Amino acid sequence: MIETCTVADLERLELDLLLDAVKTRYGYDFHDYAKASMIRRVKKYMEQAGISHISELIPLFLHDNRAFYRFVKSLSVVVTEMFRDPDVFKTLREEVIPVLKTYPFIKIWHAGCASGQEVYSMAIMLEEEGILDRCQIYATDFNDDALKLAKKGIYPAEDIELYENNYSLSGGKNKLSDYWVSLYDSIKVNSRLSERVTFANHNLVTDGVFGEMHLVMCRNVLIYFNEQLQDRALTLINDSLCPRGFLCIGRRENLKFSQIRNHLEDVSNRFRIYRKLSS
Repeated sequence: MIETCTVADLERLELDLLLDAVKTRYGYDFHDYAKASMIRRVKKYMEQAGISHISELIPLFLHDNRAFYRFVKSLSVVVTEMFRDPDVFKTLREEVIPVLKTYPFIKIWHAGCASGQEVYSMAIMLEEEGILDRCQIYATDFNDDALKLAKKGIYPAEDIELYENNYSLSGGKNKLSDYWVSLYDSIKVNSRLSERVTFANHNLVTDGVFGEMHLVMCRNVLIYFNEQLQDRALTLINDSLCPRGFLCIGRRENLKFSQIRNHLEDVSNRFRIYRKLSS
């Protein structure tokens, strides 16, 4: 007797077959992404493509690499804002930056930078604390379209009120408008900030260690991975930190399950800011 599969069972089977095909054809391994999140993303893509079943994506992706790369771009969530979670930035300003000031040169990595607003927020804060000239910020993402937006540093003017409120709550010392110029219905961040930022493609799933950093920001990226992939990414990040370097992750993320937890001490567990132990 043939067992009856539920719709959810069939979807998971179709998804596994799709991910197998993608890994074989393109070398991208998405098996360790959180299944529920992946199914939501796949279904959203299917709606746009007018496809009814997940399995229909297999021949499409195998024979149309442009369709596949559109799908890959859709996996990257380009949703962020300047000084998002201002309490986190305020804690970084008060607890982390005073330590960074003691270094002659500072390297900071924003892993999963999306469209760059939080990268420029960091640059503004470093400028106000008088150390931007001693900093090099590396901003990475696997979504090239997001990186193009981030490099331009142009954002809708309709978001200004939100940005200014966040900036004020984060302990901003000037007027946020000091750091951009107006362009019709948009704003463009000052080139003074972008000069200290290097944007590059980097994939936490497949790529390797990213230098010895004094601070790594990886916020609201790990929530899309399962625990195995989160641990892989966190290990990579930990290996990218210099001794006594800092790590800041998203407030909905945690390190409890990860093998790196024993290598970090709390700076602020509430705001998910940690510091690497010396050994």
